[in-house]
Amino acid sequence: MLSLEVRIMKTKWKNASSVELNGEYQQDANSFCNMIAVLGGRRPRSTPNTDSGMWAHSMTVQDYQDLIDRGWRRSGKYVYKPVMNQTCCPQYTIRCRPLQFQPSKSHKKVLKKMLKFLAKGEIPKGSCKDEPMDSTVDDAVAGDFALINKLDIQCDLKTLSDDLKESLESEGKNSKKEEPHELLQSQDFAGEKLGSGEPSHSVKVHTVPKPGKGADLSKPPCRKAKEIRKERRRLKLLQQNPAGGQDGFQAQGQPPSLFPAKANSNQPKALEDLIFESLPENASHKLEVRLVPVSFEDPEFKSSFSQSFSLYVKYQVAIHQDPPDECGKTEFTRFLCTSPLEAETPPNGPDCGYGSFHQQYWLDGKIIAVGVIDILPNCVSSVYLYYDPDYSFLSLGVYSALREIAFTRQLHEKTSQLSYYYMGFYIHSCPKMKYKGQYRPSDLLCPETYVWVPIEQCLPSLENSKYCRFNQDPEAVDEDRSTEPDRLQVFHKRAIMPYGVYKKHQKDPSEEAAVLQYASLVGQKCSERMLLLRH
Repeated sequence: MLSLEVRIMKTKWKNASSVELNGEYQQDANSFCNMIAVLGGRRPRSTPNTDSGMWAHSMTVQDYQDLIDRGWRRSGKYVYKPVMNQTCCPQYTIRCRPLQFQPSKSHKKVLKKMLKFLAKGEIPKGSCKDEPMDSTVDDAVAGDFALINKLDIQCDLKTLSDDLKESLESEGKNSKKEEPHELLQSQDFAGEKLGSGEPSHSVKVHTVPKPGKGADLSKPPCRKAKEIRKERRRLKLLQQNPAGGQDGFQAQGQPPSLFPAKANSNQPKALEDLIFESLPENASHKLEVRLVPVSFEDPEFKSSFSQSFSLYVKYQVAIHQDPPDECGKTEFTRFLCTSPLEAETPPNGPDCGYGSFHQQYWLDGKIIAVGVIDILPNCVSSVYLYYDPDYSFLSLGVYSALREIAFTRQLHEKTSQLSYYYMGFYIHSCPKMKYKGQYRPSDLLCPETYVWVPIEQCLPSLENSKYCRFNQDPEAVDEDRSTEPDRLQVFHKRAIMPYGVYKKHQKDPSEEAAVLQYASLVGQKCSERMLLLRH
């Protein structure tokens, strides 16, 4: 396990000058001494015990992007990496692909629940006190939502066989001639013998229902709300364009009232359409999402700090049962209001720039949730979420995750390489953490070769073993493994030097083992860009 005394800092090489000193390579680093502070204290409570960790005093967004692509995460300025083959619950870095993301039926329910609350003030029956980003119980049980969505789309009236259509039509014509005590049933054997090669056929069976049971044929057949909505939508389209609508149905040879055009009925709504659906002018509530840089020099962050902190305390005590004395401003600031990431605003980057941010959810003038995120060159990385427990009925964990996915898609429009949403760690053996796999399509990071593998390919292996190498190529290796440790950059006694120079003056045998372990964990690229502070 890497010692907590390992610390890193970033430097801008253009500010450093190279000098020859006693025949050895050395760099003057006086200008960086003020940036280095020996941070005492222990590992943050939010990080696991079985991990390698280091304190990052200052770091570029590209360095952190490269680190999280090797399984690292941050908690405040503490950056850690789980020891995957030693921990009881291996934690795999997971990322979602927002550009291909389609909300599941359960996700849509959460978005509609929020819209109904904002528009009419409707509060759903019961309460759902879920964990951050947690999904509903139905989702946790259902499993593969890509398959559920596919089946839901296929379940349409148009998929009925031709013979069943004729049966339904004839039933409609002859329903008045049937005796009240007779029940007409139609069975489509094509569904039962799908793929058997046998022709489909319909069989009519006349049965006499028992008293008090069976359908009342004197009343019109019950119709699903979904079909009623389709019918209304079809009639509206006919009113707007009578000729075109009729022609469309006649071309397919289908009765317009029963078989609407599938292209119209199954057109899925985009995530943004579901989130930003227009509200009436007299809406009961107003929700505003503000992106605020994590910096006490930012006036908006500073002015909202007190309210944000109070919300954090309320959340930690109610949801995680933390003692109030462990939720002080110092802990809150270290955990969620300090970041090693240097803010950057390159011309080809997003308008808000790169760095650490709080995404504040303001409802009617007060903060009800805060999502802590990092905006990096290739992704939006979710760090933490805390919310008002009084609004648990809105499933704010799921809602905020969907908003962050939509936000990533928005940033991608300006910055094409920013196209992923990182959700932290996926723990297959922990039911409370498996919900992250429901945001599809998503990938898991191979803990040995650091390549991304679709989660569908990983799940069978995880069912058999907690720790898995997802890369199926036995010859594949870590492409960024440390091959030249002597090129690693070390900061020692106010000077910057390669490790090859530094190790000549070290007599402690454990020092080399710690530095080489650090090099293998951060990879060759980061080891040459970051400065490793050694005493």
